[in-house]
Amino acid sequence: MTTLKQMIEVIRAENPDGIRVGSDEAGYTNLNSDEYEAQLKDWAQARLEKLSRLENTESAKTTAQAKLAALGLTTDDLKALGL
Repeated sequence: MTTLKQMIEVIRAENPDGIRVGSDEAGYTNLNSDEYEAQLKDWAQARLEKLSRLENTESAKTTAQAKLAALGLTTDDLKALGL
């Protein structure tokens, strides 16, 4: 499992020149170092939460398939039944 610190380093590597905010109309500015670090932490936490949700979904899917198999059913059987 990836830690927060590891995820921050991944995102830092993806944004080596810092993070710019703004728009084409108003112009862009780079975040200062404190804002940059805070943004990296926010993005890292969001990515870790998303990964956790995906892992939980896959785990639930695997559990459901195992229960179906124990009953001698497949997902195709459920589809044929309209479920």
